[in-house]
Amino acid sequence: MSLARLAELYGVATSYSPAPGRTVRASGTAVTAALAALGVDASTPEAVRDALAAREAESAARLLPPTVVWWLGAPRPGWLDGLPEGTRLSLAAASPGDEAGGWQYPPSGGDPQSPPPGVHTLTAETPAGVTATAHLIAAPRKAPVPPPRTHGLMLQLYSLLSDRSWGMGDLADLADLASWSARTHGTGFLQVNPLHAAVPSGPSGPDGAGDPSPYRPSSRRFPDPVHLRIEDVPEYAYVPARAPSITSEAARLRQDVLEEAGLIDRDAVWALKREALEAAHAVPLTPGRRAAYQDFLTEQGAALEDHATYNALAERHGPDWRTWPAALQDPRSPDTARARREAADRVDFHRRLAWLTDIQLGAAQRAARDAGMPIGLMHDLAVGVHPGGADAWAQRLVFAQGTSVGAPPDAFNARGQDWGLPPWRPDRLAETGYAPFRDLLRNLMRHAGAVRIDHVMGLFRLWWIPEGQAPTEGTYVHYDAEAMLAVLLLEASRSDTYVIGEDLGTVEPGVRERLREGGVLGTSVLWFERNYPPEGDGRPVPAEEWRTDCVATATTHDLPSTAARLSGDDVRLRERLGLSTATPAEAAAEIAEWLDLFTRLGLLPPGGHGDEEEAARAVHRFLLRTPARLVGIWLPDLVGDRRPQNLPGTWTEYPNWRLPVADSAGRPLTLEELTSSPRAHALLQVFAGTAVPLTGPPDARVV
Repeated sequence: MSLARLAELYGVATSYSPAPGRTVRASGTAVTAALAALGVDASTPEAVRDALAAREAESAARLLPPTVVWWLGAPRPGWLDGLPEGTRLSLAAASPGDEAGGWQYPPSGGDPQSPPPGVHTLTAETPAGVTATAHLIAAPRKAPVPPPRTHGLMLQLYSLLSDRSWGMGDLADLADLASWSARTHGTGFLQVNPLHAAVPSGPSGPDGAGDPSPYRPSSRRFPDPVHLRIEDVPEYAYVPARAPSITSEAARLRQDVLEEAGLIDRDAVWALKREALEAAHAVPLTPGRRAAYQDFLTEQGAALEDHATYNALAERHGPDWRTWPAALQDPRSPDTARARREAADRVDFHRRLAWLTDIQLGAAQRAARDAGMPIGLMHDLAVGVHPGGADAWAQRLVFAQGTSVGAPPDAFNARGQDWGLPPWRPDRLAETGYAPFRDLLRNLMRHAGAVRIDHVMGLFRLWWIPEGQAPTEGTYVHYDAEAMLAVLLLEASRSDTYVIGEDLGTVEPGVRERLREGGVLGTSVLWFERNYPPEGDGRPVPAEEWRTDCVATATTHDLPSTAARLSGDDVRLRERLGLSTATPAEAAAEIAEWLDLFTRLGLLPPGGHGDEEEAARAVHRFLLRTPARLVGIWLPDLVGDRRPQNLPGTWTEYPNWRLPVADSAGRPLTLEELTSSPRAHALLQVFAGTAVPLTGPPDARVV
């Protein structure tokens, strides 16, 4: 009981419910390991007793927790009731842009007022003269709500090559796709994969290459310069001596993918772009650009300095900071400061890359808005970062050591999942007033109309797996969901950004409801929308019964394309790779049930079961029947691509994250070919007349 009580005080679960009516107890090893990652020794009964006594004594002596939340416009928060009668509260600004405005509680006169929005330093003083400070997050109760019906495209940017790309899609391609799709087909958004900075090339991915997954980045705070369109960097125009050989190699990389059926080679693309950017870096900035660059450096501050320092040190010592000399593993050590000074030019190079990428991200969002998109770019926030990357180095004290994030066994994966991502420590987040999360969101929302949060349930709890153990040996660790949500809704409100949560899979009761209250949309995938037993009969959920506050889609980056599912190619692929799956007969019966439903609803012509293109259009006609605010169209579905971009459960067995968009025969297509495809136009015509026009001028929203 003592261990269970200690775990409860630190938010560590001792059991969980993978399904209604079923409870699974976490092993003592998992609980003890999670506590150890939080700095608590629970290895022996004596250690548990001492830790429990210390925690209870600390709680009894504490006047305020490290961070508290005040929802603007709501009744006074409950934590006020725990303070001694007569306690007075006052505020001081804790970060730039947050003004305390002389607020105090109780007020000297008049009715009590909510504090100004922002994150503040709260001081409490009791009548007995006891004082305490805490971080106070004053946040709106709801995020901005998107238009009642908007459709858009979902894509993996690297997979979209144009005739100008250097072996993978770039930000100019993204801007071009936005302009074409909005002006021609009235799309309202482009949902793009995480554009976070990747771990520098090293033996962390398949075949000894850099890890190609956009969901295991080095940093979530800064974008990856591999997405730059080099020709749009002004200084590159002044390196004519290097340009011909670079341009020739860029054409070869593009040809390898588009004409030779090669895989996207991110490492080779980055090596070439880095060569071009290093040449451009030697060109002095004009006075105006120098001033703009200095403004960016001032705005980004120490976070950018750390990010650039990591990249400079990685060039010398390798991409995993855990293998560096011990003194350099601490970002605040004197040795690190000395190494930063010695590598000043390389540090400046990497700071410059972040600035250039930020500029082109802004240009892509402006292109989308100028074309009439009411939302524009929908950026994706990965659930975590690589343990050897920049964020884990710069913020090492905020990350739990000796553990990683994943998922417990469920109906789709009996072995569970280990994503290899270190989790944030909830106690350290609270001690900082959630500064790492605030800074991350602020940068992500700089050039976004919306953000998608991968595994949004992580705002509430994450499955922690002890290092070296199987995913089955993990347990849940809870976060202060009210504080996490308050930060999210505060930053979304400030930037007028819509928020979408990926809430697929096992979801704790009450989570979806709490997110909906906060204006956070969910994600609904057609094939999963069934009335599952024991409450339901297993049949598809009628379109009119779908959620309103969601993005309705036919697939995601982790699932088969619509063409693959309709044709059965997805089942055959999984069988070929030895992955557990439904039998071909079971899969065919499921598809037939959906097609029968589409026919009965008049969405699919009689006899249209065998027409794959018509069936794909029927899928999207059904999505339009739902009340979903947003409808997402997987870009490869426009041209009948059968290959998944990612096949969970594979590593070297399948080329995850390295495939270009292709037609139904597997022939890679350029952006120019895709936009002229009759099949693409026919599918997008399903959405003709459904777009919500932009209200106000394109720059009416704060970005």
